[in-house]
Amino acid sequence: MSKVGVFLAAGFEEIEALTVVDLLRRAEIETDVISIEEELLVTGSHRISVKADMRLWEADFDQMDMLVLPGGMPGTKNLEACEPLMKQVELFHQQKKYISAICAAPRILGERGMLQDRRACSFPDAESYLSGAIVTKQEVEVSEHITTARGMGCSIPFALAIVSRLQGEAAAQTLAQKIVFRQKLPS
Repeated sequence: MSKVGVFLAAGFEEIEALTVVDLLRRAEIETDVISIEEELLVTGSHRISVKADMRLWEADFDQMDMLVLPGGMPGTKNLEACEPLMKQVELFHQQKKYISAICAAPRILGERGMLQDRRACSFPDAESYLSGAIVTKQEVEVSEHITTARGMGCSIPFALAIVSRLQGEAAAQTLAQKIVFRQKLPS
């Protein structure tokens, strides 16, 4: 069974984080919500507080198959300022273990040179930070062990891409049908 860590910093984008947690748990993927703050209760960028399952120092990174970095401001900057988390992101990248980032958070990967020659996407205002990436306007990009997404409106496709990565395309399609997700908006 796969295990995923979703990291919350003060000012995180609530929908980006919670959509991933919700859909991964529906897919029966073990998902830990991890606070990088001193407290379990973390307040997002729209003043919605979420109680994490554990604090960063309680997390067992050796048991994780994927790290998920939600965007939001100042959440993205706060994630990036968390040196213990960034050490794990670097280690996961070196080991080619899965890393997923949405909205502004792909800039963290871009600034660390992890997107070099990879297709990647982010929130439009963060695209200039995707150093060396082949920047696209796709909702989600999967390039080797890294998944990126553009923003809050792409949260469901992002979460489904993670499910597909960990359980296969059929599992992601089944989940999409269960939640009545459709790719195209009605005319």
